[in-house]
Amino acid sequence: MTQSIRRDDLLTGARILVVDDEPGMRHFLVKMLSPLCRAVDEAPDAATAERLLSVHQYDIMVLDNIMPGQKGLDWLHARRESGGFTDTIMITAYADLHTAIEALRAGVSDFLIKPFRSTQILNALQRCLQMAALRRENFLLRRELETTAQGTRRRELIGSSVIITEARRLLERVAPLSTPVLITGPSGSGKEVAARHIHDHSGRGTAPFVAIQCGAIPEDMIEFELFGHTAGAFPGAQSGREGLLASASGGTVFLDDVSELASNAQTALLRVLEDGVIRPVGTERDVQLDLRFVIASSKALDEAVREGRFREDLLFRLNVVEIEMPPLMDRGTDVLDLADLFQAEISAALNLPRLDMPSVVRSAMLRYDWPGNIRELHNFVERALIFGRFPVETLSETSPTQDITPLEVTEKREILRALEALNGNRTEAARRLCVSRKTIDRKCAAWGL
Repeated sequence: MTQSIRRDDLLTGARILVVDDEPGMRHFLVKMLSPLCRAVDEAPDAATAERLLSVHQYDIMVLDNIMPGQKGLDWLHARRESGGFTDTIMITAYADLHTAIEALRAGVSDFLIKPFRSTQILNALQRCLQMAALRRENFLLRRELETTAQGTRRRELIGSSVIITEARRLLERVAPLSTPVLITGPSGSGKEVAARHIHDHSGRGTAPFVAIQCGAIPEDMIEFELFGHTAGAFPGAQSGREGLLASASGGTVFLDDVSELASNAQTALLRVLEDGVIRPVGTERDVQLDLRFVIASSKALDEAVREGRFREDLLFRLNVVEIEMPPLMDRGTDVLDLADLFQAEISAALNLPRLDMPSVVRSAMLRYDWPGNIRELHNFVERALIFGRFPVETLSETSPTQDITPLEVTEKREILRALEALNGNRTEAARRLCVSRKTIDRKCAAWGL
């Protein structure tokens, strides 16, 4: 999910806010840090800093304590109580034990006494950025280990069928864009793997990928989980917490089963998609984020709109680019490639010997419709490894004594069914059936169509 943390990369991508009433100190810090960081902004007082924080998200704030109007520590205390999560380095010319203790209570990450050398502030910034990145990475890794099943952390779509090759091409075409992508398809067809494929080819691959199962979070908690909250925002919230969306800043958020979002969360999500802004629960403060959204649904969202369960304007915002993941039954010999891959992964994870896959097993797997798609195939392979044999009898939906339909009859029935479903579109029918357009034309001519 995340890459190893490198100090130089952290500083290069950082956005810094310098808050100090002394023009000379602001000039010194801005001039020194601007060539090294992504952006450095400055503010002469707390009020100006508050306005900047409402527009941008900063990785670190370098804050002077003694300023006209409001002391830095007093303002920082107020921000923490209202849900401010920006890491802060306190700088002051008037240091004493009481100030240091108050700075720790306010959540200051580091404390420097003026005058300081440029190496001191650079080291403080690097330490602060590295600790913040480690906290975020640990939080996201723990969450992914708790919520993600084996195999879904795969980053590349597996298979060489025509239909999955086309899906892979579309995913890589939209990957570099910031446009939201809606991935549809039946449950278990690999929508999360497709989202991770987009993330890895998007230029955001070193930033977090956060997968959120909308249907797994209780309706009354989803806003707290997505947007964060202050202390006391709900019973039992003893401290504030950064939400999942803020944890993914700079990376990709994957919202699975988006149709399960409550109406209030849909409204908030629409605002995030349009403005990139979130508001932690219990605060009056907006936070600007840099996020790429990939959304998935196994249910028809237009039907949910007609039933009043989903906002129509949110659907319009989501459905800029839609990519459909095909069911496993349409992917031909990809079934065998995936089964081989699952064997290797599961046998290594469970320390079980791999099994030979004779032709009778492969044939049964190719004939089966796999209504549970890739998830069902994974379970089938795992069950086979545990019991030491492939339970091919579970893949048979027809009696062995049932009459066998001639191949020509089956072929004609499926081609005609595809043409009827697609209003006679032979090109699309050929693509769906994984054959050439010439084949469709030749068969139709033979049938007098």
